[in-house]
Formats: sequence, C-alpha cells, structure tokens
Amino acid sequence: MIEDEKSPWQTLSSRVVYDNPWISVREDAVIRPDGIPGIYGVVHYKNTAVGVLAVEDDFVYLVGQYRYPLEQYSWEIPEGGCAEDEDYLEAAKRELEEETGLLARKWTKLGQAHLSNSVSDELSVWFLATNLSHVTQRPEGTEKLRILRVTISDAMRMALEGRITDAISLMALFQYFIVQQRSAK
Repeated sequence: MIEDEKSPWQTLSSRVVYDNPWISVREDAVIRPDGIPGIYGVVHYKNTAVGVLAVEDDFVYLVGQYRYPLEQYSWEIPEGGCAEDEDYLEAAKRELEEETGLLARKWTKLGQAHLSNSVSDELSVWFLATNLSHVTQRPEGTEKLRILRVTISDAMRMALEGRITDAISLMALFQYFIVQQRSAK
C-alpha cells in the first residue's frame, strides 16, 4: 500500500447513536489527521442501492415519485434496496418489475459507486436492462409511482436541466449516453 493511502485517522472509540432496519449512525471519537481530537459521524446503510436503466429502442423508462427527505418530486430510474444476503442482479430484477411492470431478458452491469462517501458507506450498483416485456406493476406501500417513457435524448435533457437530480440515475444515464456516443463513431 502506498504511504498516502494509509488512514491518517486514529479511532479512539465508537458508539451507535441511532439504529433502524435501514441505517445505523455511529459516532467515533477520533484523532484527526492534523493531530487534533474530534468526532466523526458515519451513516451505515444496511442495503446496497440498486438501479436499473431500462432501455427499449431509443427510449428509457423513468419513475416519478415524491421523495420525503427532499420534500420534492423526483424523476429517476427504477431503483431500490438490496439486502446483504441478496444478489445485486436479483434485487435489480425485482425492483424493475415492482416499480415499472417490466421484465428484461438481457442484463448488463454498468457500474457502481459510493454515494456521499464523506459521511456514509452507501454503495450503489446499476444495471442496463434490455429486451423488455410488460407484466403487472407491483409497487410497495411506500411508493406512489408514475412511469414515464422518454427518449434517451429527452432523459439527458431532463438531467442537464436539473429535472433529474438522483445520483444513481445521473450516473447510469450519462454512462450509457457516453458509451452509445463512442460506439456510434
């Protein structure tokens, strides 16, 4: 390991200050990299966030719903939580069917990223779903969803105009768009 990659933080103690089925929050007493004592709060996500970019011809499916923490409506790709003992792809398949009523015959993992890594350990994994067929939508009780089928260009325009702000959706859309542009050359 390169010297600069070793942790410059020293953890003196750690305690859980909040815990529910989805997250836990801990507070660590630390010695900071500058040698000064301090505290660090860390949000631990018990599920991995999975997202699905469902593409049919030149169209993508978006899900609209009111997001309680943001206090605003959000357009995003279908996404949800993957429990520790669940396979990422199986969770993605479940979320796509529940939220949109779509099944896909072809799946490709597009990427993964840590979201807000300065305060949380949240991991996100997203997939491309193609060769789609329609079944019955089965949203969870916490979801009041609208489905929007838009062209990739319109979805990109929504992202660039700030009408799509969800991080997983942005990463999946931009990654897909860039790969499509490169393969068209």
